[in-house]
Amino acid sequence: MKSLRHLSLAVLCTAGLAYQSQAQKYSENQIESLKTEVAQIVEANHKMSQVMVDKIFSFAELGFQEVESSKYLTGILAENGFEIKTGISGIPTAWWATWSNGDGPVIALGSDVDNIPKASQYPGVAYHKPMVEGAPGHGEGHNAGIPLNITAALAVKQIMERENIGGTLILWPGIAEELVAAKAWYTRDGLFDEVDLCIFTHVSSNMGVSYGQASGTGLISVEYTFTGEAAHGAGAPWRGRSAADAVELMNIGWNYKREHLHPLKRSHSVITDGGDQPNVVPSKASIWYYFRDVKYDGIMEMYEQATNIAKGAALMTETDMEYKVLGTAWPRHFNKVIAETMFANIQTVGLPEWDENDQTLAKAVQKEMGSKEEGMPTELNELGLPVEEPRSGGSDDIGDVSWVVPTVTLRFPSNIPGLPGHHWANAIAMATPIAHKGVTAGAKAEAMTILDLLLKPELVEQAWDYFNNVQTKEETYKPMITAEDAPPIYLNGDIMKQFRPELEKFYYDETKFDTYLEQLGVTYPTVKKD
Repeated sequence: MKSLRHLSLAVLCTAGLAYQSQAQKYSENQIESLKTEVAQIVEANHKMSQVMVDKIFSFAELGFQEVESSKYLTGILAENGFEIKTGISGIPTAWWATWSNGDGPVIALGSDVDNIPKASQYPGVAYHKPMVEGAPGHGEGHNAGIPLNITAALAVKQIMERENIGGTLILWPGIAEELVAAKAWYTRDGLFDEVDLCIFTHVSSNMGVSYGQASGTGLISVEYTFTGEAAHGAGAPWRGRSAADAVELMNIGWNYKREHLHPLKRSHSVITDGGDQPNVVPSKASIWYYFRDVKYDGIMEMYEQATNIAKGAALMTETDMEYKVLGTAWPRHFNKVIAETMFANIQTVGLPEWDENDQTLAKAVQKEMGSKEEGMPTELNELGLPVEEPRSGGSDDIGDVSWVVPTVTLRFPSNIPGLPGHHWANAIAMATPIAHKGVTAGAKAEAMTILDLLLKPELVEQAWDYFNNVQTKEETYKPMITAEDAPPIYLNGDIMKQFRPELEKFYYDETKFDTYLEQLGVTYPTVKKD
């Protein structure tokens, strides 16, 4: 395969590449006709999308432990002619799936696959009903994105083969996105170096796309570990040097620092190791922080300040301190050319037709959560413009990818508006017709956009022009991880070891049941009776 990212439009024309002449033979009307056809193929494959969405929902795997999800998804891609590389960037559940039809744009399609701790929930049930008490569940909706990408890619592949359209499609997973702990390693290891354009997909309650600096933050994820000396907590406490004391003192120091943080900054933490038992002075203790800001420099400043506070806590307790980066996410910046191209296709596709059952479920969940009972949206959002004033909020490590290759995120309507996020309520819609319809709509918009990018070579040049002369004109991407930093693939291992045996009883068997709701015996929708 040959990428176009290093070639100007002038070079493409003068070199007389086969790709350029191939693209020129299609008129605008012909391209629109192919886009209509690819949307029809996506619609015809709605059942395939539904099965994939339900299957991944049923696996309910946390970050770095997406064993069954990755095996299932790569199996589908391998059956459809994709070359699969597994274990990329030293992450066992990460993979890179490639299919090429010769020279042309190299387009990467990514989405996340992991889920949320303690978010187990029966789908289609509009109140809290865990499938396995305390277990993880898809309380964000990451079970839908890769099925969308596969549906779109296979539809486009069918057109490319028949029409002999050159280009390469790559599919990849956002492993452990909830830990923001994979995409920075992908970019560090050069996985996107020969990619021309990237389309990322993320679940939402409406369909949309934006460009420019996004709202929200970037972050660095750091764990600080203190090592002291154990002693009998009652018999000889003076002989101990408490690592737990160091953790507490660091936490106190950082909490005092919060008063002096700019309002756009965010920080939160959990104590991952507080000692073993009360009568033993803890010789080991750890605390894990996320430090967020809207700018790279601000993130790194917080990181330095926190590390100094950790050093102070170690001095006060006569303990040793070490720290390691567990994940990073750059503030996101999306490509104007791809976004505008995609938004035109979103307008053509429109929102799904929500039926009475869909709206009943949505309003019941909103009522349960104390949100406005507005149901599912019936009007599209506008094209998202660059934020005029930065706004703090969440992060996504697609930000790292967006700074090495022109990228957009397609938001697709598979979840219910007005929910808290990272919560069992956000799992309710994710194996129901709401999720299935949203995936099909999103796959249509994505497939149509891919054809635009394949058949209009000037879009590739224009996307890189924006990337080089607007986005990166005054800002240079600097990875927050080093060549020595290893992805923390051990995270969530114990949790999944605990819950997987119970979760396996709920794996979706599509050979016996039409939908996951049918397998679970859920009447759609199930709502509280007044």
